[in-house]
Amino acid sequence: MTGWPLLLDTLPQVQRDRLFTLADERDFRAGSTLFDEGGVADRFWLIRSGEVALDVYVPGRRAQVVETLGPRQQLGWSWIFPPYRWHLGARALGAVRTWEFPAAEVRELCMADTELGYELMLRCAALIADRLQATRLRLLDLYTPHGSVPS
Repeated sequence: MTGWPLLLDTLPQVQRDRLFTLADERDFRAGSTLFDEGGVADRFWLIRSGEVALDVYVPGRRAQVVETLGPRQQLGWSWIFPPYRWHLGARALGAVRTWEFPAAEVRELCMADTELGYELMLRCAALIADRLQATRLRLLDLYTPHGSVPS
């Protein structure tokens, strides 16, 4: 799974330092909602400790968990593209410690430092691909009849 090894460990130190000038430490209690599907995506997080469940709304059922994220993983990519709405929901499974980044300020930084913007977008694109694949596999698992083999 894509996490901050791709986001942080491979960013040059100068770019990492610029990005972290915008970060705030943020903690969430067990059961806290970090965001709801369809809500305004105005920030993202890097998880320092704990686990966060990503869920998708399914009509007539309760939200279905499609992926669980843990330490060293990035939470949130919907802040990149207008209209800046979350595509999934996120809930803290236990106590969670994060670094929180304000989306508008990060986008401004990326515009001012296009090299950083390019590197950050490459890493976020990889994250998006991973999340879409994980969601696809989870939904197949939920809705494919047991014992059936796709042809």
